[in-house]
Amino acid sequence: MKPALLPWALLLLATAPGPGPGPAADAQDSCSMRCGALDGPCSCHPTCSGLGTCCLDFRDFCLEILPYSGSMMGGKDFVVQHFKMSSPTDTSAICRFKESIQTLGHVDSSGQVHCVSPLLYESGRVPFTVSLDNGHSFPRAGTWLAVHPNKVSMMEKSELVNETRWQYYGTADTSGNLSLTWHVEALPTQTVTIELWGYEETGMPYSQEWTAKWSYLYPLATHIPNSGSFTFTPKPAPPSYQRWRVGALRIIDSKNYAGQKDVQALWTNDHALAWHLSDDFREDPVAWARTQCQAWEELEDQLPSFLEELPDCPCTLTQARADSGRFFTDYGCDMEQGSVCTYHPGAVHCVRSVQASPRYGSGQQCCYTADGTQLLTADSSSGSTPDRGHDWGAPPFRTPPRVPGMSHWLYDVLSFYYCCLWAPDCPRYMQRRPSNDCRNYRPPRLASAFGDPHFVTFDGTNFTFNGRGEYVLLEAVLTDLRVQARAQPGRMFNGTQTRGTGLTAMAVQEGNSDVVEVRLANGTRGLEVLLNQEVLSFAEQSWMDLKGE
Repeated sequence: MKPALLPWALLLLATAPGPGPGPAADAQDSCSMRCGALDGPCSCHPTCSGLGTCCLDFRDFCLEILPYSGSMMGGKDFVVQHFKMSSPTDTSAICRFKESIQTLGHVDSSGQVHCVSPLLYESGRVPFTVSLDNGHSFPRAGTWLAVHPNKVSMMEKSELVNETRWQYYGTADTSGNLSLTWHVEALPTQTVTIELWGYEETGMPYSQEWTAKWSYLYPLATHIPNSGSFTFTPKPAPPSYQRWRVGALRIIDSKNYAGQKDVQALWTNDHALAWHLSDDFREDPVAWARTQCQAWEELEDQLPSFLEELPDCPCTLTQARADSGRFFTDYGCDMEQGSVCTYHPGAVHCVRSVQASPRYGSGQQCCYTADGTQLLTADSSSGSTPDRGHDWGAPPFRTPPRVPGMSHWLYDVLSFYYCCLWAPDCPRYMQRRPSNDCRNYRPPRLASAFGDPHFVTFDGTNFTFNGRGEYVLLEAVLTDLRVQARAQPGRMFNGTQTRGTGLTAMAVQEGNSDVVEVRLANGTRGLEVLLNQEVLSFAEQSWMDLKGE
């Protein structure tokens, strides 16, 4: 029998290099600069708490934080738990993310250490370290979960009132005032400044010089009362700012200077900046948009085709909802949320490919009508359209078109505004974003294990196996996928052990991806999910971006 995954995962973590340089040999009884390590006389791996093998200073150096997640746009203040400074007035904190991005933290009056999350160009679990000696050393380590902006709670960001109106401002019958609102308690200060930031990707596409950048542009308002709302009449931006067509608003404490990076802030959703565009746009938005559509069309014709490497769409709505390993619900057209399909009228549900394509980081979209048939651009402008930039992005993230959300905006959404929403030239867009017609789609086969336990294999064979121990359920050589499980006897309500066994834990890894384990929690009938043997909390986020998943 091959080694089971759960102990094998322990071995993997034990032999993996730890973050940063290790301490001197005589300091192995400390977790200083050793977080995640299993070697030495005591453990600094998260599993040590349950095993009782932690170094005495584990909580001082292996940091727990609250909250543990926030928007990848940054500006979230979080507190280091279980750690206090004895003389907070004499100490400052420097927080370093990904070994390169530093933000200035602080120690509050009670001695708690605070960090502020930075503006990032990626989502997922981001390592950070903390220095309390002015940056000379960073012995304390933790993990920050950067979240795609569309998955962040509305309590944590500012809302564009009638967002569609913002994105159509200046077109026919859309003028007047615009408003935004926010929760005052999310930014505790007396006065605020509201700023516009713009996003762009510069350099030759698919070259080494292709880079992504958020830039501070100009303030909309400074030193206004933190009332939770702001209304203004937009004016065209100066010519020097006209090249930014997509961006977001940021609200900060007025004590910070305009454009100051990595301070506590509330962001709006990213959106098309119709309201800030030039007088030329307002005077004739259709002609202006047609010019932009033609420029996008010419650029697209020079770029490599990404369509051939996308996964094929499921042929029916039933298949699309069942194929959850390869496709996820498109939050812009979800039948569980009322099927508000703004960009795909006539559809009731759309799905997007889970993984970006390997070479170009692109994404597939598939939309369906109420009778379950696929909606195609060959038949209707409401059909599903693939994406040059996958909405979730893809490693190494910061390199376009792999920036979560934003690359998709520039190459797929903004161009849709130019060609389809601000100008009636949608066929030009659809010609370069045709729906996949599912002719090569192959539904996944189903295998299952249930009960005490009963198995159904991929070819439909049924059998029961009451073995006790850890077993290989699946190995796929093509993708290096391994699924392994633990089977243990169950217990009756009176505590008596049953003769049959059931699956109590299952772990999965593909290639060098994260190891994901689902197990029965000790003493309960609930489930725990572990990432690389650390129990995940779903208190703040129900969706996790994982390495290789």
